[in-house]
Amino acid sequence: MTTTIFKINVKPDTPGEVGLPKIPVEKVMISKWGLDGDYNRFRKQKKKNDADMAVMILSIDVLDALNNEGWPVKPGDLGENLTLSNIDYSIIKIGDRINIGEVSLEISLICDPCTNLNNLPYVGKEKSTSFIKTLMKRRGWYFPPTCPAPPVTNAVLICAPCYCS
Repeated sequence: MTTTIFKINVKPDTPGEVGLPKIPVEKVMISKWGLDGDYNRFRKQKKKNDADMAVMILSIDVLDALNNEGWPVKPGDLGENLTLSNIDYSIIKIGDRINIGEVSLEISLICDPCTNLNNLPYVGKEKSTSFIKTLMKRRGWYFPPTCPAPPVTNAVLICAPCYCS
């Protein structure tokens, strides 16, 4: 099977709000700083706009597993920009590459869960510890885009055969 984009998710800089949940869009431009229309406060303010954290991906298999565990997670809830299907999250590792059209993405960092997840209506402070624990090593991965690109839609991803399903 070919890995595909299931959802594209962004959240603009909204005063008084954290960057999630992200909302779905049909089309987006990607630059070395991430997806147009998406604001990552943590990256910009705490990580000096580190391009290694420009785009976050997560696979639908993780969301399915979380739903089966009783967490009603939807695409974009965890802050991912691209929700992917037909890819096995469990075998992704730093240094793996995927391509979306003319954009080449190389996994640079894993995304650790944070207390901003408390803002999700099904988490809150009372379930924070449990939710963060269940997300360890499965919240998503970061990529720095390596070239400018045309708009990305729910397009086919061409990825290294080492981790395609």
